[in-house]
Amino acid sequence: MMTPFLGAIFLFFASLFLAPFLMGVILKVKAFFGGKKGPSLLIKYHTLAKLLRKGSVYSRSTTFIFGLGPLVSLAASLTGLAFLPIAGQNPVFSFPGDVVFVWYLFGLARFFVAAAALDTASPFEGMGAAREVFFGLLTEAAIFLVFLQFAFLSGQYSLASFLAGEGAINIFSREGFLLVLIVPAIFFVMLTENARVPVDDPATHLELTMIHEVMILDHSGPDLAIMEAAVFARMFFYAAFIADLLLPGGFGPGMRILLFFLLLLLIYLAIGVLESITARLKMDQVPKFILTSFALAFFAIILSLEVTP
Repeated sequence: MMTPFLGAIFLFFASLFLAPFLMGVILKVKAFFGGKKGPSLLIKYHTLAKLLRKGSVYSRSTTFIFGLGPLVSLAASLTGLAFLPIAGQNPVFSFPGDVVFVWYLFGLARFFVAAAALDTASPFEGMGAAREVFFGLLTEAAIFLVFLQFAFLSGQYSLASFLAGEGAINIFSREGFLLVLIVPAIFFVMLTENARVPVDDPATHLELTMIHEVMILDHSGPDLAIMEAAVFARMFFYAAFIADLLLPGGFGPGMRILLFFLLLLLIYLAIGVLESITARLKMDQVPKFILTSFALAFFAIILSLEVTP
């Protein structure tokens, strides 16, 4: 029989394997709404394999910082994912206060990606880096409010205490009504952190609208593959976080895992639908969109204070 630790390792690697497939689901949904057949669901695997077979090109203006950007981004994203309970099961790693550690890991990834963009000495990439850092500052405020809410409800400060075990916080628990505000807040943060519509459009290359894409224009070959893999892992992290909150209790581990991945599929389908029916916001409207997640989390804390005896 598989031990809990081995089970956590298995779910971690299964998540890494499925992350590119789920990104392909988004492309398939967008193609459907556009009246097209669209690419294969395996397109992201093919893209990664193609990039890994190519060579990388480096500008003479870059230093070792440029090469560190993709590596730190992927390492931080994978490490953060290892702290997240998958399907309500205990994660690979956990310790009290790891919520702060994980989000500062993501902040470290953002810093090195932005530093790599600045290392190219391109004003264009510097523009994207400035936008990324500013919007990341706003999302951090929102997500830490969410964690403050969870810490208030559970009395603990780790992702495992929030999302794993019998006392896991989910929409069917006693405090589930608060998640009506919390889940949209995390969803908005996910769209912002992963440069999705309506904050950014990963399919566009218009100079005045790009954020994430402009920062990785100089990356190529394996470096670009590593950067893409980091995005897949980080997107999966946020989607899995939401799926854990929507996952009902009262089922065995096997059924919970099945329901979890079904919820994940629905979340990625929802992202595809959203990107198909909405347009990217004007740049000056993006901070208001991000601050909406902050307001939702703030109202959830107010409500929890009102109903707690």
